Amino acid sequence: MRATVTIEKDKLDKLLKETKSRSKASAVKVAIDEYLRRKKIEKIKSMKGKLEFTMTADEIRHRER
Repeated sequence: MRATVTIEKDKLDKLLKETKSRSKASAVKVAIDEYLRRKKIEKIKSMKGKLEFTMTADEIRHRER
């Protein structure tokens, strides 16, 4: 999908340098992927203590599928 966005030159230059990307598009893709990955981790961490498991880790690991 194509999208037109306006990004300040200095921020885009920093992004290109940090991601070591060759193109602006790939640098933005890396930034978006990293942002989404961090949000997913936050969501998983927020669930800590809210889930209850009836099986132990060993039982889960060794059960037949």
